[in-house]
Amino acid sequence: MQALLNGESTLIVTMIVAYIAFTSWLTLKLRSRTSDQFMTASRAMPAVVVGVLMMSEFVGAKSTVGTAQEAFQSGMAAGWAVLGASIGFLLFGMLMVKKLYNSGEYTISAAIAQKYGKSTMLTVSVIMIYALLLVNVGNYVSGAAAIATSLHVSMPVAMCIIAVVSTFYYVFGGLKGVAWVTILHSAFKVVGIIIIFAVAMSLTGGIAPMQAKLPAYYFSWDGKIGFATIFAWTFGTVGAIFSTQFIVQAISSTPSADDARKATYYAAAFCLPLGLLLALIGVAAKYLYPDMNSLYALPVFLEKMPPLASAFVTTSLVASIFVSVCTVALAIASLVVRDFYVPYWQPTPERELKMTRVFSIVIAIVPLVFVFFIPEILKLSFFTRALRLSITMVAMLGFYLPLFASNRGATAGLIGAAVSTTVWYLLGNPFGIDNMYIAAVTPLVVMAIERLVMGAAPQPAQSNAFVERTST
Repeated sequence: MQALLNGESTLIVTMIVAYIAFTSWLTLKLRSRTSDQFMTASRAMPAVVVGVLMMSEFVGAKSTVGTAQEAFQSGMAAGWAVLGASIGFLLFGMLMVKKLYNSGEYTISAAIAQKYGKSTMLTVSVIMIYALLLVNVGNYVSGAAAIATSLHVSMPVAMCIIAVVSTFYYVFGGLKGVAWVTILHSAFKVVGIIIIFAVAMSLTGGIAPMQAKLPAYYFSWDGKIGFATIFAWTFGTVGAIFSTQFIVQAISSTPSADDARKATYYAAAFCLPLGLLLALIGVAAKYLYPDMNSLYALPVFLEKMPPLASAFVTTSLVASIFVSVCTVALAIASLVVRDFYVPYWQPTPERELKMTRVFSIVIAIVPLVFVFFIPEILKLSFFTRALRLSITMVAMLGFYLPLFASNRGATAGLIGAAVSTTVWYLLGNPFGIDNMYIAAVTPLVVMAIERLVMGAAPQPAQSNAFVERTST
């Protein structure tokens, strides 16, 4: 990859610094001043704002760069990675959102605890933290690819920039500040994707030349990926939406259950066109630069733009990175505080807010330890969704089939799913069976066996110290 000219690099750096400075000032202006604002924005967020937040969670830096990367390798079918989110938000709004909102909780683990009990709550929390930390590993790598390409800095330096800036946003902003600043971030991101798409189409001369040169599977509905993997992606994305901590936290910030449902429909509408645009960008990169490293399928177009457009698009990618990292880290912090810190230490609201910010800084640093050991971004993304899918399976049984609401069975099923899914992923999905299916089936099998062997499921004994809601 050629470095940008010094003048262009200077313009890009200037715009990014100006953008970071402005959004940092805005974050301080809108910062959360209480624990209630930090965790749920005092339940006062408009539905459309929450819809943008949820869209950004599933179409962030990792999915943006990762979908283009997969399309470079496998064709337009990579768009299912994002289109699945649209399907997932629709189903979430119809089946689950009101049940979660009416639980009164802002963490998925505490909501599930109402159906199962303490040990299940803690198991869900640990698995979700594990999955979300891996999500941010992918966010750091994919975001750093864009920044390193544009600014001609090393990947480690780019990752450190992401960690420092995004940490500032959510440590001070909390959900309240992050929500409003995300509106600006997301606007930049969407306009940036549209500009990249326009540049890609102008360089290729449209879709027809690509269809003439590339193998036919690049424009088929299943590409080189195949139905089994596409179904696993969609199934996993739907399951992940049903249980991802930040999604639960986001809907909890709306004034009512009806507003929460509206927010999921907004998110579905926002996701729909982005999957197609990102897939076409990746295919265009394959047509133009067939021997290039696939990781740069999206960032490569930055070098083909006029300086001002390149600066704007780079800024939009940076904005996408910050949104992704902020929302995931905020979700992890909420789980740590709600499920572990508050029950054991029972702090005052002021102390709780202070320690939340301390935990948030640690959470930002941890992914940096693992960023050099990951495989392809999109595969990591769907592995983390598989882990969250297992939580969804347990949650759906608890809400719709209380006969299976056994604390013991749910805990064993979740632990079994986390271990088996991780092993299956590390083995490279043996026999062509995607780890998504392992994550879905394992908890069901374990819970069914427990139910048959141990008899009727006892009512969950909820310890107030763990399950009782906090002041938030």
